[in-house]
Amino acid sequence: MTIETNNEPDSGPVSGPVGGPDTGAPAVVLAVAGLRRSFSGLTAVDGIDFEVRAGEVVSVIGPNGSGKTTTLNLVSGVIRADSGRVSLGGTRIDRSTVEEIAAAGLARTFQNGRVFGGLTVAENVEVGLYPTRRAARPLRRLARLPVLRWLALVAEVAVALVPTRAVRAEQAEVAARVTAQLARFHERLAPRRDNQAHTLSYANRRRTEIARALASGPRLLLLDEPTAGMNQTETAEVLDQLLALKAAGQTMLLVEHKLDLVMALSDRVLVMDNGRIIAAGPPHQVRNDPAVIEAYLGRRRAGGSSEETA
Repeated sequence: MTIETNNEPDSGPVSGPVGGPDTGAPAVVLAVAGLRRSFSGLTAVDGIDFEVRAGEVVSVIGPNGSGKTTTLNLVSGVIRADSGRVSLGGTRIDRSTVEEIAAAGLARTFQNGRVFGGLTVAENVEVGLYPTRRAARPLRRLARLPVLRWLALVAEVAVALVPTRAVRAEQAEVAARVTAQLARFHERLAPRRDNQAHTLSYANRRRTEIARALASGPRLLLLDEPTAGMNQTETAEVLDQLLALKAAGQTMLLVEHKLDLVMALSDRVLVMDNGRIIAAGPPHQVRNDPAVIEAYLGRRRAGGSSEETA
């Protein structure tokens, strides 16, 4: 797949999103070009190119060890690429910190659910708002300089103890947004808002992580196996939530093992094998691709069991 990018490796941000009104296609939210990463001589991601457009849901599937989670880690800045580029909304982010990428509008969940066990459910969701909070911006700038990190901490304590009018207004806005995210998950999270996260069931911890990622209203949501470890009923509930997000226009890139969910949710599917994208297209087309059947489904028929995993 051809990605429209600036060919100069050190040119910084590109001029703006590809697509949009002038081309009749939705704007490109995420553009990945030539992305490569190796670990101890083993190539995990081998020069992949793809893009995700506004309002699109793109799923990444493939055999275990094919590079799916590594791709999400590269896109979100958790690890750095050896080469290639990643652009979010037309701005290059592969040289940015995780905090800068989050502030630019990318949020994610992880393969192994990560919540702060000692915080309440509501406090966990509030954490997701930190990168976009206006009052926190000067403190984030201070914290980038190691010698001033202590000053940023003192300033945060001062703001908490003696909030200004602007801070109080923002706190009210934050509380409203947290409540809205908890309400999205109905009786699963809203009645448990004051419970410490370590007391939650596994499925509700995963829901809390998704709610936290959504809290900032990200332009791109990355989901790494959002239904891993869930039973059929729990998976169906999460699928309903993701379909509602899709209907609302949320752009998503996800890795998921459960093919029924992938087929029901995705606009496009990327299939990875040995660090490369071997097929890409609409779900029904990809599922019947001979290369996918060989590499991903073994030699079983594409119309086989829904228990096949990535």
